[in-house]
Amino acid sequence: MASIFILGAGGMGVSMAVMCANNGHQVTLYSPFEEEIGLLRARREHEKLLPGIKIPAQVELTCTLPEQMKAELAIVATPSFAVRSTCKSLAGCVDPKTVVVCVSKGLEQGSLKMLSEVMGEELPANDTVMLSGPSHAEEIARGIPTTVVAASRSRVAAERVQDILMNQSFRIYVNDDVIGVELGGALKNVIALAAGVVDGLQLGDNPKAALMTRGITEIARLGVAMGASTETFAGLSGIGDLIVTCTSVHSRNHRAGELIGRGRTAKQAIEEVGMTVEGYTAAKCAWELAQRTGVEMPIIQQVYEALYEDKTPLEAIRSLMGRPKRHESEVIWLLSAKR
Repeated sequence: MASIFILGAGGMGVSMAVMCANNGHQVTLYSPFEEEIGLLRARREHEKLLPGIKIPAQVELTCTLPEQMKAELAIVATPSFAVRSTCKSLAGCVDPKTVVVCVSKGLEQGSLKMLSEVMGEELPANDTVMLSGPSHAEEIARGIPTTVVAASRSRVAAERVQDILMNQSFRIYVNDDVIGVELGGALKNVIALAAGVVDGLQLGDNPKAALMTRGITEIARLGVAMGASTETFAGLSGIGDLIVTCTSVHSRNHRAGELIGRGRTAKQAIEEVGMTVEGYTAAKCAWELAQRTGVEMPIIQQVYEALYEDKTPLEAIRSLMGRPKRHESEVIWLLSAKR
């Protein structure tokens, strides 16, 4: 049995608490919002995000951080925009021996830093691990078989997370390509939003399959330019996470895209979803990274223009379909372009 402290009482935080408690761990679930914790205490259920999933009685619910936290794992399960502030508050109480795990997926707005970089800046004394892959909270909480990747620059820390969290319904692989794992998890949300637009326009399966395939190619191209391994994007945190987010009814990003395809503006769609849509901010971050690195990302470009420059979805599709002829292999095309 391990002591696990989870920060963030949204869908993923609650689902991780349920899973960990059901597997015999000592779990504390924290939120800084008293009203949120009050509702969870009263109902032992997150009625909005995880209806029907009961929070085990042994899970402690709190809105107060301890003066000294000696948990074996601290799991950050907040939206990406709150990771820095959460880690900053954690820095004042967490034991240096605690491994800090992040299940959030995104990039920091403005700085364009990956969340592992943010965590490293705020928690320099702790080993950090990114947990990513096709993992909807709704299914983790129900014990549906789920397989993810624990990525860290410390193999010991990644394997410690694997040892503690892995169980009969939650399989974990380790990976040392933190950049690749993070970019796959962050940018698949942009492609999922675009896939939702395709479904909202009722265009069929062909364009969505092409979007997913060429989308992972773009993500991998950027990742390699930033130091990641191509192989990572063919794995769970790459194509695996992309597939589940582009096709699932649980995906907020897909849902927002579908509303845009039906005629809503981006802001109207996000308001209607009513929860954080990571793909919206990730699209801007990805576009800025593409400009910074000089990496060609035509799908990201069109999604950015549709979300932030009022380009219509059909105009964006025409722009993609009208691009110059290319070889499917990026390597062959680049070699040909140099001749």
